[in-house]
Amino acid sequence: MYTVDIEKRCSCVRKDDDLTLPKHFDDKAEAELAALKLINHMNANYCKKHRFYVTEEGEKLTIRVELACPKEI
Repeated sequence: MYTVDIEKRCSCVRKDDDLTLPKHFDDKAEAELAALKLINHMNANYCKKHRFYVTEEGEKLTIRVELACPKEI
């Protein structure tokens, strides 16, 4: 079984009432498609302070978050 989950829940993620994670899938391709659709939605509709991307670790697809424009030191 494949799982799609998110590493850190920023305020945008916590405000999204339609977002229910983790999600479980029997098929890897289905899980990958769901994760890609989710990060596309998040990157397009959330605050733009963060960038979301997916990493794969075995049967777990993790949505990770990083600052979209890190401050220069």
